[in-house]
Amino acid sequence: MRRGRAAAVAGVAVVLAGALTWAAVGDEPRLKSTDQRITVVDGPKDDQHITLDTTFFAPVRGGRAPAVLLAHGFGGSKDDTRSQAEDLARHGYAVLTWSARGFGGSGGQITLDSPDYDVKDVRQLVDWLARRPEVRLDKPGDPRVGVAGQSYGGAISLLAAAYDSRIDAIAPQITWYDLADALFPDATGKGPANGVFKKAWAGIFFTSGASSTACGRFLPSLCSMYQKVAETGRPTPEAIATLRRDSPASVAGRIHVPTLLVQGQTDSLFPLDQSDRNARAITGAPVRTVWYQGGHDGGDPETSRINGLVTGWFDHYLRGGPLPDDGGFIVTRTGGIDSSTQRVTISAASAPRYPGLSGATRQSVPLGGDRLTVQNPAGGSPSSISSMPGLGLLGAVPSTPATGGLGVDLPGQSATFDSEPLDAPLQLTGAAQVRLRVKAVKPSSEPPTLFAKVYDVGPDGQASPARRIAAPLHLDGTAQVTLPAMDYRFAAGHRIRLVFSTTDMGFVSPARPAAYQVSVESPLSVPVDPALRTPPTPLPWWVWGFPVIAVVAGVVIAATSRRRRPRTTGEADDGTPLEISGLTKRYKNGYLAVDDLSFRVERGQVCGLLGPNGAGKTTTLRMLMGLIHPDGGEIRIFGEPVRPGAPVLSRLGSFVEGPGFLPHLSGRDNLELYWKAAGRGESHMERALEIAGLGDAVRRPVRTYSQGMRQRLAIAQAMLGLPDLLVLDEPTNGLDPPQIAEMREVLVRYVAEGRTVIISSHLLAEVEQTCTDVVVMHKGRLVAAGPVAEITGNDGSVVIGTPDVDRALSVLTSLEGIENAEPYEPGVLVRINGSQPSAVVAALVGGGVAVERVAPHRRLEDAFLALIGEDS
Repeated sequence: MRRGRAAAVAGVAVVLAGALTWAAVGDEPRLKSTDQRITVVDGPKDDQHITLDTTFFAPVRGGRAPAVLLAHGFGGSKDDTRSQAEDLARHGYAVLTWSARGFGGSGGQITLDSPDYDVKDVRQLVDWLARRPEVRLDKPGDPRVGVAGQSYGGAISLLAAAYDSRIDAIAPQITWYDLADALFPDATGKGPANGVFKKAWAGIFFTSGASSTACGRFLPSLCSMYQKVAETGRPTPEAIATLRRDSPASVAGRIHVPTLLVQGQTDSLFPLDQSDRNARAITGAPVRTVWYQGGHDGGDPETSRINGLVTGWFDHYLRGGPLPDDGGFIVTRTGGIDSSTQRVTISAASAPRYPGLSGATRQSVPLGGDRLTVQNPAGGSPSSISSMPGLGLLGAVPSTPATGGLGVDLPGQSATFDSEPLDAPLQLTGAAQVRLRVKAVKPSSEPPTLFAKVYDVGPDGQASPARRIAAPLHLDGTAQVTLPAMDYRFAAGHRIRLVFSTTDMGFVSPARPAAYQVSVESPLSVPVDPALRTPPTPLPWWVWGFPVIAVVAGVVIAATSRRRRPRTTGEADDGTPLEISGLTKRYKNGYLAVDDLSFRVERGQVCGLLGPNGAGKTTTLRMLMGLIHPDGGEIRIFGEPVRPGAPVLSRLGSFVEGPGFLPHLSGRDNLELYWKAAGRGESHMERALEIAGLGDAVRRPVRTYSQGMRQRLAIAQAMLGLPDLLVLDEPTNGLDPPQIAEMREVLVRYVAEGRTVIISSHLLAEVEQTCTDVVVMHKGRLVAAGPVAEITGNDGSVVIGTPDVDRALSVLTSLEGIENAEPYEPGVLVRINGSQPSAVVAALVGGGVAVERVAPHRRLEDAFLALIGEDS
């Protein structure tokens, strides 16, 4: 985004911003933490012992302070909560983190938060806290203590509060009320015995704890229970009893402490109904319910906001401080896009009371559509897709705030029912309901299985899932069906669409082919909560700060323009696009951000700059653009050294910190204004717009743009002048998969003309598909550099996960562009020569093969983790 004079302008902006924030940074109190292993009695008979791996953080203010126990999620360890623990310790709390039994460095076996094991562990950790001189006591043996945690850790906070009266406040996040109901949900409300098996999430639960043996670190009885259920797809009474005993549902009415319930709106594992049932089960104590944008399927984690709410909750109920007047119900919603950062803004609506999923009031919306016949395919495959269980945890499936991501419903397998276009906006908050009739065309021993979803249909007919969550049900007859709970705004002129599909990738479907007749027997009942109010969004800093920066920038431009020698047409490109030698940067606090870094980027390459947080990538890019001075070494662009205002910077285009578009102007007007402010010559605007692929949208006001279109406009802005070297920081941030694919094509077209692109990104799968070369940094140093294929050692092979190995091999044998295919756990290994992975997947699905996952034989992620080591 910044080139030449623009680089100097950006430097001024950075200096001004730094001047505003420098005074707020002071010396932080020294943080003290101690690792230790705490021995606890094990099992219901107290006849064995194990050790738990723990870390204790002393309160930085000294003296006795309230304590907080921080629990981690399933498959994690105490290290996952370290950042939050440090923040709480700096805030004046004594904090204890631990790896749950069977995880990390702790002993014992995984027991799914069993009262006889995990809950007993927590009670003994509370005993340990009561003996610490840093912890405030309410009475001997009774520390002032709160418990917080996500998912697995959230459930243990609820259960521990029910079994240990010494716990004074809890803050469970994205967790369950009834694990049996969560893994065997039923939209008709008949309970898990009638539910549909959530096979994908259950598999992630139970296989992530496995190792060289089938049961791994699980309690053998739990592993045996799962294997029986997985074979049949139906819960046994013993399984329901076990899962329920390890759930807050087993202690409903016994939790009497102030509780902050935080649940994710992007969560197909533990949807909002689980939080709703926890809220109704807690008695005799204040309860605040929060719905935020994230969850197990990805979305915005809102880490700062959620941690602030947790800290504020404990400040009030553990330390007696004031409780922020946020009401009993908070819902975070997506707003517009901040033109200064190009990030979607998140605001919090609040109401005095939580109304439950039925809403404060309900609105009736008529639905159209006749009785429809849908087919359940043999083997339940191919299946529709509502979510990709597990991928959200890896950041592999970005989601747009409005829709929550992809949704695929196969023709012939889904019945749709639409409303008329809405006369006015409708804010759905809760779980909508409809009366549904389902009749099997032919009698079957298996009840009809359907998956209900809610879509938003725009005036152009394009449909997108309101949330990528399906409500499964077994139904042969007529019943009231509860749809997935959510908070979603349908705009005026849009239609609400209900989809009932016979299959879903995340669930078990009947194996036998069948046909069902489906019809809706009532209008859609939509819950609303008019009491929810959103405070006005404050003006961004650039509204008042831009005029000041513009004045200073004008002076800088005038000064630097006298020294610039523009490159004339036909001047030889006689240097390497980028050459960095011995680059070093140490900040005033002694932190060595970049340490003797050297690498080259050649013409025509798309080079990915990779590294974990703190690797030095951003510092390197800032030095590359001339925004900060290195302490040692040299950067050369096309053979010329880089320094602030250097003429060679006119050949550099960059998009690093987000463009500042004026929302009321069109895309073209924004670009023209930027180019005039930069005082440059020919802009090559038409060519840049052609490469970016904005089309007629460039004439519309930027405020009407989607996130993907704004990113495209930012790329076009960086391409103005057709710079020979283009530097992009997270160019696909906030984009959905189709938009990411389009951005990839933009970059391919750009380098096809002999230019060079450098991308800094944390999406390793996208880097692998986009970049020709990568540079890997860690702790400021170069770890590896070279072509992607060389770094990964990948030979073009992909692993396709499927249970239908024989059928898959039959399809692949007859497919062109396949060098070889062979069985390979968990499916087949395919060596591709001349084809594309997408074409291979399409051929398999078309041949009736159930495709569960697709991954390179050796991914860039594998190589990356091997290079930087497990300490990151």
